[in-house]
Amino acid sequence: MKAVVLAAGQGTRMRPLSESVPKPMLPVADRPLAAHTVDAAIDAGADEIVLVIGYEGETVRNYFGPEYRGVPVTYAVQEEQAGTADAVDAASAALEGPFAVLNGDNLYDPAAIDRLFDACPAVCAIEVDEPRNYGVLSTADDSVTGIVEKPDEPPTNLANAGAYAFPAEAREWLAVPASERGEHEITDVVARVIDEYDVTPVTLERWLDVGRPWELLAANEWHLAELEGRIDGDVSDDAHLEGEVVVEAGATVEPGVVIDGPALIREGAEVGPNAYVRGATLIGRDAEIGHAVEIKNSVISRGTSVSHLSYIGDSVLGRDVNVGAGTNVANLRHDDADIEFTVKGDRVSTGRRKFGVVAGDGVKTGINTSLTPGLRLESGATTMPGETVERDR
Repeated sequence: MKAVVLAAGQGTRMRPLSESVPKPMLPVADRPLAAHTVDAAIDAGADEIVLVIGYEGETVRNYFGPEYRGVPVTYAVQEEQAGTADAVDAASAALEGPFAVLNGDNLYDPAAIDRLFDACPAVCAIEVDEPRNYGVLSTADDSVTGIVEKPDEPPTNLANAGAYAFPAEAREWLAVPASERGEHEITDVVARVIDEYDVTPVTLERWLDVGRPWELLAANEWHLAELEGRIDGDVSDDAHLEGEVVVEAGATVEPGVVIDGPALIREGAEVGPNAYVRGATLIGRDAEIGHAVEIKNSVISRGTSVSHLSYIGDSVLGRDVNVGAGTNVANLRHDDADIEFTVKGDRVSTGRRKFGVVAGDGVKTGINTSLTPGLRLESGATTMPGETVERDR
């Protein structure tokens, strides 16, 4: 079965992290987000991957190449982001026989993707507490009987998880009319398949739609928790590693460093001396963590430098960020309420009691900068020495 993986969107809700990196290529543990989806498809038996690309598509091509894990990779370009059915239609020339469709910015329970392929035609679903916020499946006699978007009275608590296995005939049904929001929706194709076939609901044990920066943090928490510790890099005898910690070849951990895993120190990264890394933390390739720095439950992207005597907690730092010495991130409100963050101009709840800052690529903070919870720093933003930053910039 061929697997279509959708990776064309701009990821506007993920900004500033997606300003120059397509959202599906943002880091989740040891690989990009989309690679977890592609891996799940290959493990389920996909004999070809069709990646639908658009925004910053060359980044996707450069990572996956013409073949990934021994499986051929084909690329289809979605010229305009006009909906999920339009994205799959862009790939239709490469399809023959039954095919699967997966979102490149979702994390799936891999065992369920295996069941999805076996049960074709089938739809993945996840049990949720508030189904009114999702597309919802109705079922009867172990078959899907309908799909409705954000119903006032949900027929079940099974939310559509955006993973499908379609019969070959569905390739001819992709040219659906635009919806009220002006997009060509794959759920219209699903509805027709439901009318013409017995469609099996496949329930996921775990699923995450990674659309906003704190969800990228949650994605890393998920996959870092699955690490099996190994030391391939250079770790000082005077460093102390506890729990599941991976130090890749070419990484360096200096004397006095304490790492309390799960943590992944990627190739070329340097940590310490006397630094403290704890919680689910990713230190990206060629990152530098200086003397007496504390990093807690954060994503530190490629080439970023956190200078001495700084604290970064529950935060996501983009590529090539330079954190000046003595910079401190606050990650907890005094009233203990959930932290809010700006998404597409609106302040929305992250649902997290602890959340620090999101810094786009190339941000620079002056020495002794203080950053308040839920702060958004656009790519290239700077702060002055000793400044307390309370509003996005």
